[in-house]
Amino acid sequence: MAKKSKPKKTKKEKKKTKKQTKKTIKKTLPKKTTVTKKKITKIKPPKKKVKKIIKKEGKKLKKEKKPEIKIIKEIPAPEPEKEPEEVIKFRSEINKLLDSRFLPKSVVNEIIFRISKDNKLESKLDEIVKKALEYYSKNLIDPSEACGIVGAQSIGEPGTQMTMRTFHYAGVAEINVTLGLPRLIEIVDARSIPSTPMMNIYLRDEYRLNSNLAKEVANQIEITRLNSIADIETDLTNFVIYVKPNMNTMKSKDITIDELADNIKKIRGIEAKVDKERIKISLDDPSYKKLLDVNETLKDLKVKGIDGIRRIIIRNEPNEGYVIYSEGSNFEEVLKINGVDPYRTTSKDIQAVGRVLGIEAARNRSIQEAYSTLSEQGLNVDLRHIMLVADIMTVDGTIRAIGRHGVSKEKESVLSRAAFEITVSHLLQAARRGETDKLGGVAENIIVGQPVNLGTGAVELIMKRGKKKGE
Repeated sequence: MAKKSKPKKTKKEKKKTKKQTKKTIKKTLPKKTTVTKKKITKIKPPKKKVKKIIKKEGKKLKKEKKPEIKIIKEIPAPEPEKEPEEVIKFRSEINKLLDSRFLPKSVVNEIIFRISKDNKLESKLDEIVKKALEYYSKNLIDPSEACGIVGAQSIGEPGTQMTMRTFHYAGVAEINVTLGLPRLIEIVDARSIPSTPMMNIYLRDEYRLNSNLAKEVANQIEITRLNSIADIETDLTNFVIYVKPNMNTMKSKDITIDELADNIKKIRGIEAKVDKERIKISLDDPSYKKLLDVNETLKDLKVKGIDGIRRIIIRNEPNEGYVIYSEGSNFEEVLKINGVDPYRTTSKDIQAVGRVLGIEAARNRSIQEAYSTLSEQGLNVDLRHIMLVADIMTVDGTIRAIGRHGVSKEKESVLSRAAFEITVSHLLQAARRGETDKLGGVAENIIVGQPVNLGTGAVELIMKRGKKKGE
């Protein structure tokens, strides 16, 4: 049997079928979506339904406890003080007298300060500026001066006269602070952890004037252990530990018994309940060994404060108010506390200052620390020598030690590296790499036995002898 051939559709019939298929597709699509050529957009549900959902959600949120959000206030940067008109006038006069010549800003400020105090000096301003320029040009470094050698000599020579007094701090006898030669070695070696870290924490606004507010800040900073504020008793028969807090010390440290219980609950495998004026601690799996372990962890349990800060002293300084001195350092965490002035707070831990505030701050801190360490022992070293050392230590964006693991290791000259420490290994490595020495510095030229190309050795003079008259 032959199959019947289907009758061919005309163009009009084809169009009709296409329209019908489109209509059926539209009917089958869900009402909430509209089909376009490019996007599929959802139709919003009616407003009544939205309101009901919001009410339900609101009731749920009311039942749930809202988490406490700590708002940290942004401390505005101190605004620069506006100069009085008299100072601006003197500054413009000095700039006219200087013309294109240069004087440091500190020298100009000193001249203005002296003239503003004594009106008689105003008529002699021209002479004062001339003298200042004369002295300044005398103090400028000479061309091709061996500043590194001079800097090393100026710090090293008085360093031999420094005492080994380690534990003494002027004014604050209670805190141990490394001073003298050991402290200078610490700074130059760029130690990651100083032997006696310390912080000078300055307060701002009302905190530095009110002793109670200053004490509040100190309580937040100083670390408080459980054994310092409470007595811990163990009941071996019932496998129970009782913590009896001292209410007077709790009040002075601004800690409540509920806060204490919350801290104890953080220990695994125990249950803590507040029973009148004591906390009862019971074990989930009672055993003699676990009871002793929990007892030991309770002794060293941190209740309040910042890690690393062991002790604190508050002193009322003249023209400053209350200042907090801390034994131990945690620069990053201390700056977060409300009431602390982040623009003046300092730390002896130079590495921490570099991590938190950047390399420039670390450079400035190392200069201040080295200068104060030397001047505290009555040794007057020019600040520029210390600045040169600090610049070399921080030139590549990291704090490097001046030793075989830092600056000396990275010297270009092979002989100067070998002259410092580990001579054989330096020479062997240089030979393996095929390094060449250009003999540009001091040490390498002395080793070879030729004049150094610095200072007077940098200049070569040849005198031509002409014929004298009458010869």
